[in-house]
Amino acid sequence: MNKNRYPVVLSIAGSDSSGGAGIQADIKTISALGCYGTTVITAITAQNTLGVNNIYAIPAEIVGAQMTAVINDISPSAIKIGMIYLKENVETITSILKQHNEIPVVLDPVMVSTSGAHLMNNDCLSIFKHLLFPLTTLLTPNLDEAGLITGMKVNKLTDMHTAASHIIDLGCNAVLIKGGHLKGNDLYDVYLDRDGRRQVFKSKAIQSNNTHGTGCTLSSAIASYLALGDDLTLAIEKGKDYVHHAIEHGKNFRIGKGIGPLNHFFKPIK
Repeated sequence: MNKNRYPVVLSIAGSDSSGGAGIQADIKTISALGCYGTTVITAITAQNTLGVNNIYAIPAEIVGAQMTAVINDISPSAIKIGMIYLKENVETITSILKQHNEIPVVLDPVMVSTSGAHLMNNDCLSIFKHLLFPLTTLLTPNLDEAGLITGMKVNKLTDMHTAASHIIDLGCNAVLIKGGHLKGNDLYDVYLDRDGRRQVFKSKAIQSNNTHGTGCTLSSAIASYLALGDDLTLAIEKGKDYVHHAIEHGKNFRIGKGIGPLNHFFKPIK
């Protein structure tokens, strides 16, 4: 990476009006890690800590225009993709990514919110897998998302290994299946890449009600570390460490009546 060039990360995702996830969480994460954040907004959600109340998808023409404007001028060093609600937006994003395949892409397949709201149209998943997965440097599904992608139940560590193999067969360069919803004090994430390198990341669970936006934060943290010049597995390790601290520093304060956000800047609430 050119040391004189400011590291830029482009987040392609939905807007979360509560500020805990989506574009808002991405901007906080990218900024906290010393990169410059740029955005393409794919959808506007009306949501808070209790759930998602409404979704307005941004037309594909506007999504493409945002993406082209940023890439042609600011030249991101890494791209994070989150919520894409419409298949037309998948097609538009894919066509532009194919013209810039030198940029690493971290894809967080946001499908269903914690409250159960569908964040991807029913006709979107098939084309999502077919078009975007081959362009993805790293896919970061949680257990539920890995299950939706593979059509199998993913409830335990052995399931995660099996699902990772299936996902690599779909054309991804690498996958990190996140085990944050596993039961117990020890949590596991499973990494597998196209070359057969497999790694299990172990961490201790933190008891906290403030976990809204964890997946968005991790994927944008990994993209930020890639933009800073780290290789993929080191970016994952650093990204996981950042999320761990953001959860730890946010576990004791209260924002909203439901599932609260992380503390992205590790700043105590007074």
